[in-house]
Amino acid sequence: MARAAYDAVIVGAGPNGLAAAIVLAAAGRSTLVIEAAATPGGGCRSSALTLPGFVHDPCAAIHPLGAASPLFRSLPLARHGLAWIEPPTPLVHVMADGAAVPLERSLAATAAQFGADAPIYRDLVGPFVARFDDLLPMILGPLRWPADPLLLARFGALGLRSMQGLARRFADERARALLAGIAAHAMIPLDAPATAAFALVLTIAAHAVGWPLARGGSQSIVDALVAHLRELGGELELNHDVTHISELPPARAYLFDVSPRRLATITAGRLPSAYLRRLGSFRYGPGVYKLDWALSAPIPWRDPACARAGTVHLSGSLAAIHHTLVCVHRGEIAAEPFVLLAQPSLFDPTRAPPGMHTAWAYCHVPHGSAADVGARIEAQVEGFAPGFRAVIVARAARTAVDMARYNPNYVGGDINGGLADLRQLFFRPLVRRDPYTTPAPDIFLCSSSTPPGGGVHGMCGYGCARSVLARALA
Repeated sequence: MARAAYDAVIVGAGPNGLAAAIVLAAAGRSTLVIEAAATPGGGCRSSALTLPGFVHDPCAAIHPLGAASPLFRSLPLARHGLAWIEPPTPLVHVMADGAAVPLERSLAATAAQFGADAPIYRDLVGPFVARFDDLLPMILGPLRWPADPLLLARFGALGLRSMQGLARRFADERARALLAGIAAHAMIPLDAPATAAFALVLTIAAHAVGWPLARGGSQSIVDALVAHLRELGGELELNHDVTHISELPPARAYLFDVSPRRLATITAGRLPSAYLRRLGSFRYGPGVYKLDWALSAPIPWRDPACARAGTVHLSGSLAAIHHTLVCVHRGEIAAEPFVLLAQPSLFDPTRAPPGMHTAWAYCHVPHGSAADVGARIEAQVEGFAPGFRAVIVARAARTAVDMARYNPNYVGGDINGGLADLRQLFFRPLVRRDPYTTPAPDIFLCSSSTPPGGGVHGMCGYGCARSVLARALA
């Protein structure tokens, strides 16, 4: 029996695919989302990776851009069970000597610790925190004429710099290190242009909305999106791995929440060879190695400030962080990698049995690396939390190769959907007036390989859906 026709079929039920489907269904278009896995979510899932009763987030877990997302904030996700939990301190960066540098929710409290540099920090960050709701929609989208050109130009003058360049404003090494650790989320060396933008966006978000986690695990974000999609009449089909577009039911538009590499495979024969060759030049970034732990007690931090934070960066100066990123891009892993750690159960008791805890950490590794660096990560944590190894009950590890197996969109273990250097930060996956389109008028890309890139915010899907409504479903 022939399958029903739809206005839009979306392949991939990650946050961007679901976001696109919601925008289209809200506009009255018949919409079907098809997902290869048994559960929706892509890089935004929760599961018992270690032991029964312990809830872990295999990928995305801390969500400043999720809480700030203009799309998510416009949807009734709370009615469908989504609750944000905001730790008292969004982030603590630990220096090599063990001293904690907190990024507090309060701008004034964060600035005060930098002494003579306090006015510099306030002047750098404060104006954007005050205009956060105006600034963010201009950042979380493709290049276009901005609603407030002066505000965006002011941000761009700072954000287009390298993190090393931005850090020269500060004499206090703690301020430089705090911002450098945040900029490292870009996964490229800190002398690269636009690395300052990552530091600024995530720092501003910390002061404006915090760095929250989702109660019950990141899966609750996806569950709320799915519930709202179904409320709007959208459909979701699981356990269907699409290998070619010819397998899909008739539709006026096809949207793909997949990597450019996967798009080329699925649409073989439908897109021009010249376009596919250009798509093949899209560059992917470093991978990650990730550990999830079930713990018998909280991490025994030497500095108690670390226990107030949902996220802890370990460790060191701007120069040390830059060195680890340079190593990764040379195909090496530093002896003491820069470690990004989260401890959700301190603030969300649903994550573990009573008295028990969860935590996770990852570090950057070369693209496609199969290296096991778990011992190095645990040594980093133990150095700042003596006795940490003694509270580990179970662990689950994933190399960059494993991450790619878990989610094919993580090519080579790249969780950002593609290298986020200056060119690919703005032009993802290729230089096109409308980055979500392809040469085929009915085929669109809506994954994190389109603007604005990685993160659980749904704005790639939102931008793509707006393009579909204007071009294919007008």
